[in-house]
Amino acid sequence: MNDLLRMPDVRRISSLARPTIYRDIRRGTFPKPIKIGAVSAWPAAEIAAVNAARIAGKSDDDIRQLVAELQRQRAA
Repeated sequence: MNDLLRMPDVRRISSLARPTIYRDIRRGTFPKPIKIGAVSAWPAAEIAAVNAARIAGKSDDDIRQLVAELQRQRAA
């Protein structure tokens, strides 16, 4: 099961501000949201994977590769 998180939960779990989340999306270091009508949500597993990479001290390039792989898996 893959829960979807709305912005308040993503902000709480990632400890990032809303503008930082959208900046990181543009930079490729944070997963893009899934649009459900007018609502944006993120798969909880993707947020957890990015948080784990940050905690492990991965570089931005490593996190970009992770995010790209998460996006490919989402499309499959």
